[in-house]
Amino acid sequence: MATSNVTVSFPCPVEQLWQTVTDLTRTAWRSDLSRVEVLDETHFVEHTKSGYATNFTVTAYEPLRRWAFTMENGNMSGSWEGIFETTEGGTQLHCIETVEAKHWWMCPFVPGYLKRQQRQYIDDLQRKLSG
Repeated sequence: MATSNVTVSFPCPVEQLWQTVTDLTRTAWRSDLSRVEVLDETHFVEHTKSGYATNFTVTAYEPLRRWAFTMENGNMSGSWEGIFETTEGGTQLHCIETVEAKHWWMCPFVPGYLKRQQRQYIDDLQRKLSG
């Protein structure tokens, strides 16, 4: 199992950051996704540009404060939690992601994969909010 903790500051109001992160109908800013399929209020599926699907179940939705979910696909399972905090001059987002490989031979690659995924997400988010 691998865990990634990332904290990033954004020079925007918490409402803008929250709306960008949680609006599953507007995900064009995500460079890794082709689309997101919203199934109901607590379930959605992300489809990568290569066609790989990951299923998500929302476990916490506290507007402007906390959003969390579990995730699962054929290769891994895990969880993600975002904590939103108003700061002087903007908003801080603290992301905690935990991933566990489903195949023993993938275990050595999980920490690097997780780090790359988190970096790409944060980079995309910063581009979206600065533009």
